[in-house]
Amino acid sequence: MQERRHEVVVVGSLNADLVVRVSDRPGAGETVLGSDLATYPGGKGANQAVAAGRVGGSVAMVGRVGADGHGRLLRGSLGDAGVDAAHVLDTDRPTGVAMIIVDGSGDNSIVVSPGANGALTPDDVAAAGPVIARASVLCLQLEIPFDTLGAAARAAAEAGTRVVLNLAPAAAIPEETLKLCDPLVVNEHEAAFLLGTGVDAVADPDGAAAALRELGPRSVVITLGATGAYVADDTETASLPAPSVTAVDTTGAGDAFVGALAVRLARGDGLATAAAYAVKVGAAVVQREGAQSSFPTPAEVATLT
Repeated sequence: MQERRHEVVVVGSLNADLVVRVSDRPGAGETVLGSDLATYPGGKGANQAVAAGRVGGSVAMVGRVGADGHGRLLRGSLGDAGVDAAHVLDTDRPTGVAMIIVDGSGDNSIVVSPGANGALTPDDVAAAGPVIARASVLCLQLEIPFDTLGAAARAAAEAGTRVVLNLAPAAAIPEETLKLCDPLVVNEHEAAFLLGTGVDAVADPDGAAAALRELGPRSVVITLGATGAYVADDTETASLPAPSVTAVDTTGAGDAFVGALAVRLARGDGLATAAAYAVKVGAAVVQREGAQSSFPTPAEVATLT
């Protein structure tokens, strides 16, 4: 077998998060005053890559940004986390952005403009094929075109690279792609999207995981927030409790979970062991504000029991 160069390759989105805080979110036709605009690196793909790098993984990112300031911000955040960004390509479309309005109660309204993420093509995946083939794990999410996602999953499977797919934001994907997932990672809302609104993954994670596996994925991970996570594969099912922490900001916790999970799977951990570590990473994230800025190091994760 060929030598693996990277533990994890992430094919996915890179967004600049533009955040304004207000006392009350405006209604139709209403203007309100807000805080100064704050800009942060984000996007589910970039978040997962940075999280994987922050916990010590060898990581490469495949995606597209605009030739603009937001693109430079995102390249910088990847570099700071030690992520190989050689396959993050410029395009003439602007870098993707998420415009986020947060009110006084912490609720938010978000509008995402995909921008350059929509320009990531199967040809880009083909160009990164050798990098994907030499990785142990490929991470995918649903903020890039579906034909590109499918091409990446197939390229990984053909090369013997494990496919971790985070079904976020929730959307229907082809059965052939689901069958390549090992694992499919969902939260309770994404599980209900796939299985029907009558499914309660919090109340019955075992039943939800079994039903999800019937759709084709080789294994399943259900993230359950402060409750922890539930995993199911051919060898075991396990409920994994989360450390008791005081949550300040849950932004990015799910992405950090996936990035950490991928690194531990790449190192040979079983699914339950890898997910138990990822639960601790998620718990560390929610104790601080922000997404990428809150992603922990291995030493910080080790303090959680």
